[in-house]
Amino acid sequence: MARDRQSIVKMSRREGYALHPKAHKYLVKRTSKPGQNPNSRGPRGGNKTSQYSLQLREKQKVKRLYGLLEKQFSNLMKEASRRQGQSGQNLLQLLEQRADNAVYRAGFASSRRAARQLVTHGHFLLNDTRVDIPSIRLKPGDVLTARPHSLKTEYFKNLDDVSPVPSEIPGWIKVDRKKTTLSITALPAREDAEPDINEQLIVEYYSR
Repeated sequence: MARDRQSIVKMSRREGYALHPKAHKYLVKRTSKPGQNPNSRGPRGGNKTSQYSLQLREKQKVKRLYGLLEKQFSNLMKEASRRQGQSGQNLLQLLEQRADNAVYRAGFASSRRAARQLVTHGHFLLNDTRVDIPSIRLKPGDVLTARPHSLKTEYFKNLDDVSPVPSEIPGWIKVDRKKTTLSITALPAREDAEPDINEQLIVEYYSR
């Protein structure tokens, strides 16, 4: 299965955005982009950023935040554009519906990368059927639960240590921490995604 193997910290520095919890402290220490002199004043003519550059960086940020490759992200944007409603909000809804994202949002993994690995290794059952596709789209009524065999592993035995209960769980997910189960009760809304995403810039990027 294809995936982006770049350092999540380097990608976070490139986007100026913490794509992983562990990237926060690095961004505080080093705000410059990889390969850039922190004392540099930027290119001649000032630091003005073009609209295209803003669109590109926002697309890259969200693509990397959810752990997608370019073709996957582009195809998802096409699907979002075909749906009724605002394309940008449709895109974020589709991203939030991914199984790996739901596992992360429910607090069963400390990051989306970790959640992707859990799903890929088949640690969860979707409606009582083993699933190993992180991109599978969850819908209202779906139930994702850790396999009985997986609950015997050190990871799930020490779940509260490796992935503490998140401060906030989205309203579209109902979590039973004791049973390591999550249920999808509704479709994700725009406010369920990160508030500092400018989805309109992504729509503009693909509308060029």
